[in-house]
Amino acid sequence: MRSLYCGELNATHLDQQVTLCGWVHRRRDHGGVIFVDLRDHHGIAQVVFDPDTEKTFAVAERVRNEYVLQVTGRVRRRPEGTENPDMATGEVEVLGLELTVLNSAETPPFQLDDEEVNEEARLRYRYIDLRRPQMQERLRLRARITHAMRSYLDEQGFIDVETPILTRSTPEGARDYLVPSRTHAGEFFALPQSPQLFKQLLMMSGVDRYYQIARCFRDEDLRADRQPEFTQLDIETSFLEEDDIMGITETMVRNLFRDVLDVALPDPFPRMTYAESMRRFGTDRPDLRIPLELVDLGDVMQAVEFKVFSGPANDPDGRIAALRVPGGGGISRKEIDDYTKYVSKYGARGLAYIKVNDVAAGRDGLQSPILKFLPDEVITAIVERTGIVDGDVVFFGADKTRIVNESLGALRVKLGIDRGMLQGEWEPVWVVDFPMFEHDEKSGRWMALHHPFTAPNIDDPAALSENPGTSLSRAYDMVLNGTELGGGSIRIHRTDMQEAVLRLLGIGEEEARDKFGFLLDALKYGCPPHGGIAFGVDRLVMLMTGAQSIREVMAFPKTQTAACPLTNAPSSVATGQLIELGIHLHKPPVIES
Repeated sequence: MRSLYCGELNATHLDQQVTLCGWVHRRRDHGGVIFVDLRDHHGIAQVVFDPDTEKTFAVAERVRNEYVLQVTGRVRRRPEGTENPDMATGEVEVLGLELTVLNSAETPPFQLDDEEVNEEARLRYRYIDLRRPQMQERLRLRARITHAMRSYLDEQGFIDVETPILTRSTPEGARDYLVPSRTHAGEFFALPQSPQLFKQLLMMSGVDRYYQIARCFRDEDLRADRQPEFTQLDIETSFLEEDDIMGITETMVRNLFRDVLDVALPDPFPRMTYAESMRRFGTDRPDLRIPLELVDLGDVMQAVEFKVFSGPANDPDGRIAALRVPGGGGISRKEIDDYTKYVSKYGARGLAYIKVNDVAAGRDGLQSPILKFLPDEVITAIVERTGIVDGDVVFFGADKTRIVNESLGALRVKLGIDRGMLQGEWEPVWVVDFPMFEHDEKSGRWMALHHPFTAPNIDDPAALSENPGTSLSRAYDMVLNGTELGGGSIRIHRTDMQEAVLRLLGIGEEEARDKFGFLLDALKYGCPPHGGIAFGVDRLVMLMTGAQSIREVMAFPKTQTAACPLTNAPSSVATGQLIELGIHLHKPPVIES
């Protein structure tokens, strides 16, 4: 139906007759001459219809935005002064000689060049939203990224193996999506949160090097970089150590940025321990573009009478940290109140601060409501340790370590963005030496920081059981600009170690057999040492396209409430289907406030 794509049109086609197909992106009537910007997957071409071709011109007069057209015409150079350097096809235009309306269109619910359309409307009419050139470009770039991943891994000897979508429910950190079984009444499949157990079984099957671009499902609260169904690049290898796996995948990402974006990432990526990352940045996903760091002050606050500081300073689970903002003395009181409200979302009960007017004047050169609670020697220690100078402001966090890390870590990023402090465009880092476990305050139980199949950095199950709180894991995360691109680990490959870890997690022998019996059995039959990593494809594409949400790089995403306005999913089903599945619905109980 066409001889070339709209976006391919250029000066090499001058004086040729071409046939184009596409949608009317824009129609303009200029004094009896009709201009149509015709759009397809590759770009936009300008087509001109003049009254000399009466029949064609009459059809052109009737077309409107989003009509689907087939145009045959002659390529000519645009008149001098009308070239459009912002368009790839901006040197030329097509003089329309024949025009066929392949389909008409009602007035779209929004204009494709309207940047203020609310997301609900965009998702309701996603098939129109995806016609936007920027959305088409994101889909093309996503395809290039996944193609590059596959090509690289194929060259490295990995093979693509699919794993089941219908599987059993296993505890992996989030709620499962459950699928009732018609043939096994009262029982359920679960959609996989990841192919974790299957890729380990593939290593036990002798596959050696596996990868898969896999769909995963998690029933969890959503945010900008989460969806109930998402895509990850899943990788697993046998007989390789951490450095080997990190080296292979680091090269893949570096090649990806070079080939797709023409960006040179560092070689090698820097590495940072989990402990250092939490101490300096309050998070295990540090954005290294922001030149702000947390400074510990717990030791200098232990003897102060101010309970807000002395309490956490003398609490083994507490932390007091300062965040210096160079040149932040001009931050207004209203802005400080807004930042106080911001950190409250992370559990912080306030946001103490000191503004620096004249550091040489000591206490008299500082401005803060908390100064009256601090002795001179403590103020001196704060000045020396934070390195504050005239015109700075320093914020304080004092609470449980988790709250201080989360609140000041988030504030650090917000301040860096708000005040235009980003340095560099791309800053990758490996975070390593994660704790094996974290202690859950509510239940009093140990929880796996990553998942229950991550190997500890010691080989003795008894030694691990004696010191779970100080044991480190063989895990590693790749972080880029404060976003976790991928996380992985060396896995447990011995039955005794796997059983010890499950016991520490409070999973008894009966429950372990029920949930993981197939894995525990497989470990007995010659399981090789193995490890792997999984990359969030949606997050990676979001970063590489500059999108603000992974919903912008997925063809048909869900809303923040995990619903699809396009198909009105989820929806009710016929009573007969429920009866077949042995399901009876009842209204949820009313919870009294």
